[in-house]
Amino acid sequence: MTTPYWMQDAVFYQIFPDRFADGDRRNNPPNVKPWGTPPTAHDFQGGDLRGIIQKFDYLLDLGINAIYLNPIFLATSTHRYNTSDYYKIDPKLGTMLDFHALLDVAHRNNVRIVLDGVFNHVGRGFFAFNDVLENNEYSAYKDWFHIHHYPLDAYTPGESIHFEGWWRYKSLPKLNFHSKAVRAYVLDVARYWVERGIDGWRLDVPNEIDDDPFWAEFRQVVKTANRDACLIGEIWNADPRWANDTHFDGVMNYPVRDAVLACLNGHENILQFADRVEGLFKIYPWENILAMYVTLGSHDTERILTMLYNDLQKVKLAFTFLFAYPGAPAIYYGDEVGLEGGKDPDSRRAFPWDAAQWRGDLRPWVQTLINIRQKRASLRRGEYQRVAVDPAKGWYAFARTLGEEKTIIVLNTSAETVQIHLTVAKYWREGCAIRSLLDYRPFTVQEGKISLTLPPHSGIWLG
Repeated sequence: MTTPYWMQDAVFYQIFPDRFADGDRRNNPPNVKPWGTPPTAHDFQGGDLRGIIQKFDYLLDLGINAIYLNPIFLATSTHRYNTSDYYKIDPKLGTMLDFHALLDVAHRNNVRIVLDGVFNHVGRGFFAFNDVLENNEYSAYKDWFHIHHYPLDAYTPGESIHFEGWWRYKSLPKLNFHSKAVRAYVLDVARYWVERGIDGWRLDVPNEIDDDPFWAEFRQVVKTANRDACLIGEIWNADPRWANDTHFDGVMNYPVRDAVLACLNGHENILQFADRVEGLFKIYPWENILAMYVTLGSHDTERILTMLYNDLQKVKLAFTFLFAYPGAPAIYYGDEVGLEGGKDPDSRRAFPWDAAQWRGDLRPWVQTLINIRQKRASLRRGEYQRVAVDPAKGWYAFARTLGEEKTIIVLNTSAETVQIHLTVAKYWREGCAIRSLLDYRPFTVQEGKISLTLPPHSGIWLG
């Protein structure tokens, strides 16, 4: 199989459109809330496509080269996972002209745009479900859904009983993929937006569309429209079923996030962490490993700073690991400036554009990591090898190697300063001058080793 060539070089930035930037107040709803208002499940704050365009210099300055957008199609909610029309940009976000302007700005700057494909369920305003609500058993679209009783009760409080809804939500009717018409409709949507110029799809809850032949056809349709388009599945556990030549190029690699949090919060030691993150290499083919979407958070999770109890140093260490790990590292908007947030909807706060609110030197740190990663092919494509791990002192070293280029990453996850005498004879000859890629400190290989001093919760990249 062939995964998109650009994925292994990608650094993603995920944007929840309503909360990133308001670039055109004319499309704001009349009840829009002030920017920065504590988020709720119902209140809009005015973010839109023009806002992303206006802040594109910020994104380029950060160093990202791919954007994953949460849903942008017509819907009634702030999250837009209840699609009303898959062929229409939500007017609160802009127009099709705005969308093409965003694509143009992105592609002129070598930035890819990946859209959220929410195909397991629709909103109650979706034309086919609306027809069933009006016509019940006489509807031409009754086979598009899983209906148990007529007439449908889609609006009274409580769980969905008369029809299947996602997690029994009445507001999210589940599509029936046994219907040829449904499959044809979704495949047409997938093809339509790729032909408009998007660079791939992130597929929402694809495991709930439990149909391997459909996903094989979906892949063929997308890749026929653009062989370099990426497919990323929202899969929360490690499961090789979903990353191959009949499904997706990669998945959202949440197990990496789980391992980082377990280690940095003291629930697992550094040896358990090393075993977990390296164990994933045995589950997926290496080509798919390099096409994984690897993130410390998303719209569905608590913010990384909040999960690490506002410890900025631990967040910096988490990013130090993330950008050295195989796959496409991804930043959830605002994580790079220390935005806090608990569970949904609190994880979807408005981006703080007042730089005085940004936390410490976190953004420059992330910027530095991205810059170095983009300059070193070993960090993007190199083999991964464990160098050493010390559970007693809490440190771990691994290497990324590609040809003659070698990068060694050392992480101190303990609360103490550690002295490390790291054996590197396999990588560098005696007397070789090595430097820290992060702050240019010099080191020399002596007796096959490099001697390091790492402060608490810190890391170093050597090369």
